[in-house]
Amino acid sequence: MSQKLALLRKAVATVAGACAVMTFGATTAQAAYPDKPVRIIVGFSAGGTTDVIARIMAKELTEATGQSFVVENKPGAGSNIGAEYVARAPADGYTLYFVAVTSAINQTLYPKIKFDLVKDFTPIALAAKVPNVLVVNPQVPVKSVKELVDYAKAHPGKLNFASSGSGTSIHMAGELFKQQAGIEVQHVPYKGSGPAITDLIGGQVQFMFDNMPSSWPHAQSGKLRALAVTTKERSPSAPDLPTMAESGFPNFDVSSWFGLIAPANTPPDVVNKLNGIMEKALDKPEVKRSYEQLGAVAAKTTPAEFGQFIKSEVAQWAVVVKASGATVD
Repeated sequence: MSQKLALLRKAVATVAGACAVMTFGATTAQAAYPDKPVRIIVGFSAGGTTDVIARIMAKELTEATGQSFVVENKPGAGSNIGAEYVARAPADGYTLYFVAVTSAINQTLYPKIKFDLVKDFTPIALAAKVPNVLVVNPQVPVKSVKELVDYAKAHPGKLNFASSGSGTSIHMAGELFKQQAGIEVQHVPYKGSGPAITDLIGGQVQFMFDNMPSSWPHAQSGKLRALAVTTKERSPSAPDLPTMAESGFPNFDVSSWFGLIAPANTPPDVVNKLNGIMEKALDKPEVKRSYEQLGAVAAKTTPAEFGQFIKSEVAQWAVVVKASGATVD
């Protein structure tokens, strides 16, 4: 009997030891993330604002973990190709997506979209916001948002607003303004902000909601007149410029925003580790300097806060897109 008891105790000890080894191994594997290079997919070509901010964050993540975070561009279909690719990737933290406001707009703009920005992804962290700025051609006799609204109402259908393309955040900002102001103005889409700004300066179109980095220098030189920024808070790059909220549109809060998301069901420890690194990075002087050059503002969130933000953005732009009638097959 005692021999059987001894054998039983030995077996129990062996199993317990094996479990301890397995638990230690699992813990070590989790703590080791990342133990190989991580890809950050960007849905736009290299050189744009999304790509630049993604590379700033990739550098910080690489330095903090000692493992390479590599930005990979997969442009096309208004960034949908890159987003769909990541939505179908393994949920292991090694394929991430650097999301922009465009993806929230696309949820309604593209009726046949093949991913759900809320259900198919795990939010990690918001990284930055870039304010848009309302700029007009100096020949338009207005010096405030109120004066622009009054002028548009006095000349229905006579004013044109430019955008960098149908369905972009710049286009949707103009549509939101049109709806909230109750004015009749015409949208003129361009292939990028560059040609749109050129025609705005030349007087072919009268106003535009543009990303601050590309239009603010022209406002400073007098080629354009800036009336307001579109975020709730004033921009550090233009502290004397009022917000749309201060100009009579309290519910107008629009920005180009950027952040990091992963496929749905990515492990919480991976998500929290990446969020913590990004949060610390946003306090670093060199990151702040890089942001200032882009006209960007740091935006810290928890994963849960970022998830709620994405939901609210999808809902807000769904209303605007439907009211505008814009659609892309």
